[in-house]
Amino acid sequence: MSAEIDTDSTDATDAADAADPTATAGSDGSTAAAEPAESAAADGDRVGSVFDRVLVVTGDDEAGRAAVDAGLDVAAAHGATVDALYVVDTAEGWDMVVERRERTGEALVEDAAARGEAVGVDVAERFRYGTPHEEVLDFADAHDVDLIVVGSARRTGLDRLVHPETVPTRVQRGASVPVLVVGADD
Repeated sequence: MSAEIDTDSTDATDAADAADPTATAGSDGSTAAAEPAESAAADGDRVGSVFDRVLVVTGDDEAGRAAVDAGLDVAAAHGATVDALYVVDTAEGWDMVVERRERTGEALVEDAAARGEAVGVDVAERFRYGTPHEEVLDFADAHDVDLIVVGSARRTGLDRLVHPETVPTRVQRGASVPVLVVGADD
């Protein structure tokens, strides 16, 4: 006594499940896609990304350029916009130093905007004057950024003793959003 098994309906269900892992089999063997518990498409809202607005702190060193690259990569992957921020440190009140930093900052944010355009990311050029970590945190809070990207150079010797807390360390400690610290080697 051999029993025949009808595999036609089973194979059709298995093939549909492989094509759509959320498919469910009905009582008649037909398949239908499972309804998600919360459907954003039903109410017309676009499903948001993890990061919609990325703040990139530019700097005139390899770590600053690496931060721009990393920020643009994250923004491109998530369809986010970028704010390229350069903070003119006014701790030294010399006009010549501040003017030189302004020119450097203009070049850096323009470069970030050009690089963003090349990869299809909208980049807004931003400037602030003051203490760098305070200005970064104030900007992030005022503009509802979702991620802060900042570069950190490798420090050795006397620089570690003179400046024990760097801008990235202070930003990480005070930020209410995730902070991505990028080194020149990353």
